[in-house]
Amino acid sequence: AMDALEPYGMKAETFEYHYGKHHKAYVDNLNKLVEGTDLANKSLEEVIKASFGDPSKAGIFNNSAQVWNHTFFWNSLKPGGGGAPTGDLAAKIDAAFGSYDKFREEFSNAAATQFGSGWAWLVSDNGTLKITKTPNAENPLAHGQTALLTLDVWEHAYYIDFRNARPAFIQNFLDKLVNWDFVASNLAAA
Repeated sequence: AMDALEPYGMKAETFEYHYGKHHKAYVDNLNKLVEGTDLANKSLEEVIKASFGDPSKAGIFNNSAQVWNHTFFWNSLKPGGGGAPTGDLAAKIDAAFGSYDKFREEFSNAAATQFGSGWAWLVSDNGTLKITKTPNAENPLAHGQTALLTLDVWEHAYYIDFRNARPAFIQNFLDKLVNWDFVASNLAAA
């Protein structure tokens, strides 16, 4: 439901604009760009990999990656999520970063320091957990990494709820919205 995340810091209005307008525009644009091309029947992941770094396909990359990034972001959220992970995921985060608190500090820093528009990610890079950030539409797929978690730090993701306070948005995401079950399933599949 559009208001499912409202008690956890994301207003229905944010979701309506972000999902209903921004995400939808990327889907519509991508469908128009690939119509009648050899990319039309490829998976989203294949389109991203085939178009990354090709200046003649920049529009296709930007739209396909943004469709994928946003879909991944929606799955990274859940009502009443957040807090520290448990089980194997918690152990792997502790092993990679020293503690959940250190992970949280590094992830928050990546999200807060991504200049302009972009994304903060927890990824598996050949079995090693890392925190990365990417500008604009770029994502871990383009770099051969497996995405485990993402936070959208484009202003439209948080401006209605937090105005220009990106750090408050990041804290709210980690405290109340992270879907650790989704992250754990991504890690198990990596």
